[in-house]
Amino acid sequence: MLNFTNNKSIASSSAVSFDAGLRDYMVKVYNMMAVALGISGLIAFLTASSPVLMNAIFGTPLSWVVMLAPLAFVFFLGYKINSVPAETARNYLWIFSALMGVSLSTIFVVYTGTSIARVFFISAATFGLTALYGYTTKKDLTAMGSFMIMGLIGLIVASLVNIFLKSSALHFATSLLGIVIFIGLTAYDSQKVKQMYYYASGSADAASRAAVIGALSLYMDFINLFMMMLNFFGERKN
Repeated sequence: MLNFTNNKSIASSSAVSFDAGLRDYMVKVYNMMAVALGISGLIAFLTASSPVLMNAIFGTPLSWVVMLAPLAFVFFLGYKINSVPAETARNYLWIFSALMGVSLSTIFVVYTGTSIARVFFISAATFGLTALYGYTTKKDLTAMGSFMIMGLIGLIVASLVNIFLKSSALHFATSLLGIVIFIGLTAYDSQKVKQMYYYASGSADAASRAAVIGALSLYMDFINLFMMMLNFFGERKN
């Protein structure tokens, strides 16, 4: 009887320790995501506040470099993430968020500051509720995530085509579809980030790298959800 009680006590202690570890891991993920968003927002605002810098970047072919650099850096980070120390991976995330900030600076030229702030808070509320669902649900979201990824591929193709077509109807459709896709991906990635802890919890360095990957995934979900909502609800300047 005594041994049984001790075993129950050990099991309960292990569960509490595991839950505390998961909680610390998720806090780390969302803290890094918040810092990355802060860096992007600050860089975007500072860049947009300098007409000289905006003309130097977006008035020349350098604009293509600025727009494509974040995408190239995502592939680079995905390739290097498992072969570098966690601290280096985290620094890569800060660099990436700064590049994204420069790329996002154009929203301050196109949209009013009031609508940007309004859509940001709408996006944050939507993201928070969806992420909470993905974290707490017992339902396996893998199938939904795969479907959303296929939809994302179609969305990218349609957006590239519309660069040349300049169709307002297609722009409206891709923005609406994009909101649905990134809401779904937010729930899927939130569940995936949680599951990553189960695989990486045996190693502190692996868990730290997993946290960086999770922060990057959720950061990208939020940025894309925000941009799609801005396309849909944003008020353009005259």
